Amino acid sequence: MGETNVSLKPIIYMSTTTTAKSNRSKKYQANLIKIQEAQGKNLTISIDKAVEVLFSLQQPSFKEGAMIELHLKLNINPTKSDQLVRGSVVLPNGSGKKIRIAAFVNAENVELAKKLGAEIAGSEELIEKIKNTEVTDFDIAIAQPDMMKKLPVIARILGTRGLMPNPKSGTVGDNIEDIIKLIKAGKVEFKNDKTGNLHIACGKINSSFTTQKIIENIQAAIDAVEKVKPEVIKKKYIISAHLATTQSPSIKVI
Repeated sequence: MGETNVSLKPIIYMSTTTTAKSNRSKKYQANLIKIQEAQGKNLTISIDKAVEVLFSLQQPSFKEGAMIELHLKLNINPTKSDQLVRGSVVLPNGSGKKIRIAAFVNAENVELAKKLGAEIAGSEELIEKIKNTEVTDFDIAIAQPDMMKKLPVIARILGTRGLMPNPKSGTVGDNIEDIIKLIKAGKVEFKNDKTGNLHIACGKINSSFTTQKIIENIQAAIDAVEKVKPEVIKKKYIISAHLATTQSPSIKVI
């Protein structure tokens, strides 16, 4: 497992109104043409139609299927602390990702956290291990409030990788059973990147997901982002939204 969390890397949006470029793979070009045909002269298409198109594309040969990604461009200034967007959403049908949880808990709760489903659990010894090795082989970290005051020694390591537990995202609390259950059920954290964009995994193209399940996940993700709109933002909040599968061109839906 790499040193990443469930957040996604930004994609480069390629206009679907232009001709497929020869320096792209044949599969990419074929997918782009299919998207162009679905859009016609429209600048955007509905989420429902976009998901159907994504399911029909040629997909990379990933064992568990290509991920469907929602990319939102927000009308915020990411350098202003009162305009940062951060939150979480419990996707009704799960994200399709196997999430490795690290639990920073009091010593008496280490075994309990593991029993509840945390792949990694520990107290001071876990903090010391991460401090010395800088290895974070987990996707999300949770912590009991008492442990938060002990995390500053590895805050740089966790923070730069988007792994720092945060009360606003629901990853800090004494109710570790509820926190772990929500994450395993499909809870996904999100926060804007340096360019003011958000990237959320909404499921995979495999036998576990139908188009309707993906549509429900996407709508739940958009609703969650709307709910954490910074109060200072009075103008249009979500400038645009694109959907894409892993390695595919994007489709504009907002």
